[in-house]
Amino acid sequence: MLDEIIRLFPGHFKGIILDKVGVRWGSLQEIRVRVGRPIELVFDQNTEWLNNLIPTKSDSLSLLNQLSQFSLYRMEDELKQGYITIQGGHRVGLAGKVNTINGSVKAIKDITSFNIRIAKAKHGIANPYMGYLFQRKYLNTLIIGPPQTGKTTLLRDITRLISSGWGRVGSMKVGVVDERSEIAGCLEGVPQHDIGKRTDVLDACPKAEGMMMLIRSMSPDVLIVDEIGSKQDVEALQDAMHAGVRVICTIHGDSLEDIQKRSSFKPLWQERVFERFISLERTNKPGVVKHILSAEGRNLVRKPRGVSDEMDWSASAFDRHHLGRI
Repeated sequence: MLDEIIRLFPGHFKGIILDKVGVRWGSLQEIRVRVGRPIELVFDQNTEWLNNLIPTKSDSLSLLNQLSQFSLYRMEDELKQGYITIQGGHRVGLAGKVNTINGSVKAIKDITSFNIRIAKAKHGIANPYMGYLFQRKYLNTLIIGPPQTGKTTLLRDITRLISSGWGRVGSMKVGVVDERSEIAGCLEGVPQHDIGKRTDVLDACPKAEGMMMLIRSMSPDVLIVDEIGSKQDVEALQDAMHAGVRVICTIHGDSLEDIQKRSSFKPLWQERVFERFISLERTNKPGVVKHILSAEGRNLVRKPRGVSDEMDWSASAFDRHHLGRI
């Protein structure tokens, strides 16, 4: 991981960053580079600044050349999306001046901000929760959480376990529509993360199109999708589920109650397509489950302070999430 990241920087940056991070690479989440401002290091527990390291426009160009291997043309599609995936599955977000044509983004030029997000697989993070997602078959599941709560990290490990098998549950065929190259972290089509032995990936493919493409071409038992949001995503999810494929996906939101207010998701609530809801909480660690709800809104598992994975079969306050009451 260290070599994949540090090679991007100009020579005089490397020693300073290495000295500052030291042995803490395992807890480093992001390196943020902004022209004219100190480099920001985001760790699990805190944020630190390299006040003696102020990138120039020339440094920005050097970083961009390393990312593109000195060919911006080959990155044209990535520049439209605002990020680049590099070896190891790390993703580099970009910001600068946006070029548009007829209101659509053509590319980002004059790039002055880089967000290097360190990809770290967390094997076993999903182990405690797999039993809640399987009852003779996998249950259609929605993972809910604010940004940077580990939704993708959890989803990646769920993918690995379904694909390879766990406990007494055998391996199954998994299809991943990885629109933003975050789940599998593909580089030239090859997954950089361990996503299991029976997983097929459509990388950098729009979710709404990719779901049915995978169903037709690879006949998965379970479909994995990250960050659903649009009306088209909802329609594609419905089509996939009507085709008999089980779906596990994520969405940005603070709670189930929060996303139920979004009009674009109304068809999903009306059809009650999801059988499990996993809600994540914001902590210093990724993928920390706050609670798991059944389709009826029953809280199946809650982790009180100081207690690990304690069962709670009471409906209590979570009855308000009953989908039939929307």
